[in-house]
Amino acid sequence: MATSTPQNYIEKVAIVGAGGQMGTFITEALLKTGKHHISAITRSDSTSKIPAGVEVKKVDYEDPASLIEALRGQDALIITMSVMSPPGQSAKLIEAAAAANVPWRSHRETKMGEDAMVGLAKQADRDLIEKLGKSSWVGICCSFWYEYSLSTGPFTYGFDFENHSVTFIDDGTTKINTTTWPQTALAIARLLSLKVLPDDTNDNSATLSQFRNQPVYISAFLLSQKDMLESVLRVTGTKESDWKIEHEAHKVRFAAGVAQFNGGDQRGAVKLLYTRVFYPDGCGNYEARHGLHNDILGLPKEDLDEFTRIAVDRAERKVLVF
Repeated sequence: MATSTPQNYIEKVAIVGAGGQMGTFITEALLKTGKHHISAITRSDSTSKIPAGVEVKKVDYEDPASLIEALRGQDALIITMSVMSPPGQSAKLIEAAAAANVPWRSHRETKMGEDAMVGLAKQADRDLIEKLGKSSWVGICCSFWYEYSLSTGPFTYGFDFENHSVTFIDDGTTKINTTTWPQTALAIARLLSLKVLPDDTNDNSATLSQFRNQPVYISAFLLSQKDMLESVLRVTGTKESDWKIEHEAHKVRFAAGVAQFNGGDQRGAVKLLYTRVFYPDGCGNYEARHGLHNDILGLPKEDLDEFTRIAVDRAERKVLVF
């Protein structure tokens, strides 16, 4: 595989959502490498705060020419849009990236299949990239972000900190992979800092090309809801008897999420997405099926209680980014 740029590394990186929660972490991680020129692709009317040191390029999603111009000369495009973003928006970016000859595109990956809804959309994005034949994709399979998911409310990881209650899906022992914001950002920065191609036939070091049109699997923790509760007890200094613990069968909870979403409540979509990852079919434990790329990317071991503490603080301050 050949790179479309003469150098054997990624220099210019465009980010959609650079001012968002995950986008900010990614942008700052890339800036710290000192290896990249970063451009934030934003709407002309956006008021998002973009980190210093980033070039801002305003676009109109209804004008393909403005997207193409903003992406021209970029080596990679990172899209961090929410799963609730308007339909067709990622396709517009993909088509513009192809027209601008951007060789690499990174997005957040999902492996939960049709039940999770976002799986089909991600597959459509990948299919479009390969059909256009101008770019290669790399999916970042990181599952849900731990400190966000633990703090957001009972419809995610089941915890209600205000009322000291938790709802376990089934018996609460199904283990899933979960990742933190900083680790996800560091993984992307490390990935885009790899050489694109081996130096020669004897070079066995990690390269970006080995992940061409494939997911990169990363994880901070492999946890069950009971494991999460144990960490919460340590951080808060509470006892299990201080908490109201309820149980809900995974199929019942999933169906409730579907009904809630169909009734117009967006939290229903979140509930069904999170419930699906806790199904006993093992879909949430991709580490067991695929292994992880943490070591290849040099990702550090993270402290569970440190990020539980962040989640507890977010919940107390009601920082519910949804």
